[in-house]
Amino acid sequence: MPELSTLIAFAAAVLFMQITPGPDMMLILGRSVGQGRRVALCTVLGMTLLASTVQLPLLVLGVASLLNASPVAFMLLRWAGAIYLVWLGVRLIWQSIHCQAGAAEMHRVSAWSAMREGMINNLTNPKPLLFMFAFLPQFIDPSRGPVWTQLLVLGLLQKLSGVAVLSSVALLFGLVGGWLARRPGWVAWQERFTGAVLIFLGLRLMLTGDARPASA
Repeated sequence: MPELSTLIAFAAAVLFMQITPGPDMMLILGRSVGQGRRVALCTVLGMTLLASTVQLPLLVLGVASLLNASPVAFMLLRWAGAIYLVWLGVRLIWQSIHCQAGAAEMHRVSAWSAMREGMINNLTNPKPLLFMFAFLPQFIDPSRGPVWTQLLVLGLLQKLSGVAVLSSVALLFGLVGGWLARRPGWVAWQERFTGAVLIFLGLRLMLTGDARPASA
């Protein structure tokens, strides 16, 4: 088990990096404004807790090193994630144009769909896993016990921090989505906004290999 001072230093470093806008935060922003807090919070659970059921075992078993050593695997995951994001965005915009306003409620994203899409968005971007593999071992002390236990603890701490940060973003910007939803005619534009964000993320990932916004 890592020392308390190590856990505090790790949590501070992770928090600092997670408040920096990235593809996950941009997706949550789009979901919050475009489809409300419920959908955004379910997306958060998918990209953190559900994704961790895949990423943490890979981290502990050391499989992430294969991705780091294989440009082909990295490229395939990047393109799969980009295509999936663009497809989601196009589908939302198509629905908003071809569905009547009165039927908009029928096409709202279910809790499970939001969690699944959040998980896939996170898993198809190999960078979170590569980041975990490169960053977490710096806080490991073999004299403090089994390495796999320390990796698991730090990985869980990172994911829980992500839940806190992204949920805060979802709740804050969900107020904007709630305000829009109470006004007739805005539902379609909410979906189009979300779709545009998803398409932007996908195209940026295709063209640059990075869905994060450019640094100032």
